[in-house]
Amino acid sequence: MSHELIDLEKEKSILRAVRKTLAQVVVDVTPDNSALKSPLKPQTIEDIRMCFGLVSAREREIMELMQRENKERPHFIDEISKPSNIVNFTTPSRLATSKNTSESSDKSEA
Repeated sequence: MSHELIDLEKEKSILRAVRKTLAQVVVDVTPDNSALKSPLKPQTIEDIRMCFGLVSAREREIMELMQRENKERPHFIDEISKPSNIVNFTTPSRLATSKNTSESSDKSEA
């Protein structure tokens, strides 16, 4: 691996740690009861959003520099994954039915 790729991997790891730590801080200070007010000031909340945006933008830049596709996208648990290859199979019951039909039509022709 080239020196540049090693540096990009290191930066990517640092950004991932920063993102996860920042997200955990937000979780830790968020009140359990939605009726309670957040202890963070509105400007602090906006600054946190800005940080997440900057981290995400740099992560995208790094992925482009490394010529990699970002597959680390969030998804819902019940989200249907898109299959990469779709192959149609005939069920065994259809095979048996179609064989019986073709055999009976062969017998009637003979």
